[in-house]
Amino acid sequence: MSDNTRTIRVEDDYLVRGHGRYAADVPQEGQVYACFVRATHAFATIKGIDIEEAAKAPGVLAVLTAADMDAANIGNITRHPLVPGRNGAKFVVPERLPLARDRVVHVGQTIAAVIAETPLQAQDAADLVVVDYEGLEPVTDLRKAAEPGAPQVWPDIPNNISLDWTGPRTNTEDNVRAVDEILRGSAHVVKLSMTNQRLSGVPMEPRGATGAYDAQEDSYHLRVCSQGAGPIRENMASVMGTDKLRVTTEDVGGGFGLKGGVYPEYPVLLLAAKKLGRPVHWMSTRSEAFLSDNEARDSVIDCELALDARGKFLALRMRLISNLGAFLAPPGAMIQTASMSNCLPTMYDIPKIDVQGLCVHTNTMPVGAYRGAGRPEANYFMERLVEEAARQTGIDRVKLRKRNLIPAKAMPYKNAIGLTYDSGDFAAVFDHALDLAQYASFKERRRNAAKRGRLRGIGIACFLEHSGATPLESASIVFPEDGSLVVGVGVQSSGQGHATVFPQLVAKQLGLAADTVKLKSGDTDMKLAGGPAVGSRSAQAAGSAIRRTVDVMLEKGRTIAAGMLEADHSDIEFENGQFQVVGTDRRVSLFDVAKHARDMKARGEIAETLDSKESVEIGLTFPNGCHIAEVEVDPDTGHLELVSYVAVDDSGILLNKTIVEGQIHGGIAQGLGQVLLERTVYGEDDGQILTASFMDYGMPRALHLPPIVFEEHPVPCTTNPLGVKGVGEAGTTGSLGAVMNAIIDAIPNEAGYGMDMPATPERVWQAVQAGLGARAA
Repeated sequence: MSDNTRTIRVEDDYLVRGHGRYAADVPQEGQVYACFVRATHAFATIKGIDIEEAAKAPGVLAVLTAADMDAANIGNITRHPLVPGRNGAKFVVPERLPLARDRVVHVGQTIAAVIAETPLQAQDAADLVVVDYEGLEPVTDLRKAAEPGAPQVWPDIPNNISLDWTGPRTNTEDNVRAVDEILRGSAHVVKLSMTNQRLSGVPMEPRGATGAYDAQEDSYHLRVCSQGAGPIRENMASVMGTDKLRVTTEDVGGGFGLKGGVYPEYPVLLLAAKKLGRPVHWMSTRSEAFLSDNEARDSVIDCELALDARGKFLALRMRLISNLGAFLAPPGAMIQTASMSNCLPTMYDIPKIDVQGLCVHTNTMPVGAYRGAGRPEANYFMERLVEEAARQTGIDRVKLRKRNLIPAKAMPYKNAIGLTYDSGDFAAVFDHALDLAQYASFKERRRNAAKRGRLRGIGIACFLEHSGATPLESASIVFPEDGSLVVGVGVQSSGQGHATVFPQLVAKQLGLAADTVKLKSGDTDMKLAGGPAVGSRSAQAAGSAIRRTVDVMLEKGRTIAAGMLEADHSDIEFENGQFQVVGTDRRVSLFDVAKHARDMKARGEIAETLDSKESVEIGLTFPNGCHIAEVEVDPDTGHLELVSYVAVDDSGILLNKTIVEGQIHGGIAQGLGQVLLERTVYGEDDGQILTASFMDYGMPRALHLPPIVFEEHPVPCTTNPLGVKGVGEAGTTGSLGAVMNAIIDAIPNEAGYGMDMPATPERVWQAVQAGLGARAA
């Protein structure tokens, strides 16, 4: 069952001592530095690029433009999954060049790269590059982009609509008609339009990379902060036109999705390294990150929910418009389509669902993965809609939810989208959260708040995610000649605690002391197939691969141990780090068997040592939970305080409770940031980013978070051998609806029901005043 013990993370000791090896911490011999010239226009034709003065500046070694990339045959960096459109229409994919050739389509787009002996010399010279622009009218708003007559970001994408998505395979024409008929004939139809604002990812460590080239081997090495070296290499090898590419990643200071793929800077660094014969390093500044990192969310949805007279959910219709930005981020349109819709109908039994959407291009940064990547959007929309249904029907919000939760006895449950929930006890999770939050006594707390001149509200959010969408993953077991065991994985930690969890998993399976097992990751020379650390997949995918690899290793070990102990293979058992003959005291340690196998191979007696590498393919899991938040609002200022937060989650079997709690807390903090503060804003007229620093882009701080009461309600999943479900995005997914519903509940006279995020003091104050005014009238 779940491991509820608390452990100190292995990583913490060396990280807090300053021994981390992040992107800027390992300068290479002879290293030089790159600075990128970025577009100052959101939409313009490039009439010319003058690099003459920059090339003559002190310390400058090279200035690269699109002409250099073209000469090296380095072109489009976009690689992504394809999503079919209406009537089989092709998903139109814009070409994304490492350095802009003849036009720019968003502020911050890379135009040229200056390479110099020092970072300051590169930066000074970059200021000398003169770009001759012919400005064009940009479009930044996703709704306006799809209107007739809007500026066209790409000439071959009419109306800026890259994809007209008709929904999952189950959304046939017959299904669309059936949903329409139910909506027309139902006792209650609840409608709601909502916006999920654009966000910036802002990890603590901005992006950075170092490119190197070995002329003798004609090979490249990219050292980059990423969420998985393997997928970066796969894409980059295609871009560079070579298989001789090694990608490594060491410590990473946060990723949240935006470090999961290739960016324009990476092939430029490699080409510069080849031209100069020296390693070329680039580290983004924080200001540069706001102009160059993939952004997130940015969608508008119209929802309709049909209910019968008793409040039973009958059908759901969603129409989504999503902003892709100027280019496609690595996930393409998967976030805005499959990732979002695969969460529906969340924890509720809804027989019919019609979900469709438009994906449009604008003159803004690409929209890619950010913690949740479609999951927070779907669950936020659903919980806001359910709360609105309770308001309009007059049915108590708790009773309405309970009436429509999928019962545990229905598992496995095939939903209207066509996915099968293998496990879950949603009603028990819901009741657990209500008890933990002391929901029954909320009215008393509200009265006490009123005596202090405060408005108190409570918000409930049930949620369900999907995780494990990239099923293939690999792992390795290696026995160095030092009495230890090294477990290798391809997924990359960026704060999730892999160095604690995965060795602990191996040590427990083998009965070894935890300090005898080490973790290795972030090196494509390990040749481990699989995906990056995204989508809450690492524990279930890499963990299952580790379990499989250990099993294979032990089977080889039994054969070797049988020979060493002069016994039959069938008489050998393994326990607590020892192979032994059943019923005797004859035994040999795992590490002695590993050494003996190495010696046997050296003599040519066997083909393989105990070193092993295996792959697995796992099924989807469906993490779920219920979060309940309470807020207090000052009606005179609109200032609000999150005074209570309760989270009950079903993440399946827990491998490490400390890690799980950390993931939940971090996710809640990021969700709270979206609800209260965060919003990326572009100027409508010029496409300039108006929130390109922490002076303008609000971030959550410790003072915004109350003590979080968190408990697990684990129901083992059946789709992987560990029984684990994802947890990395649950906090963000559950928190949006919980906190926003609490804020809306606090505002008098139902005046907050139309509010969108972020719930800034100004917006809250305006809604409160409207509510108080309506009450007075």
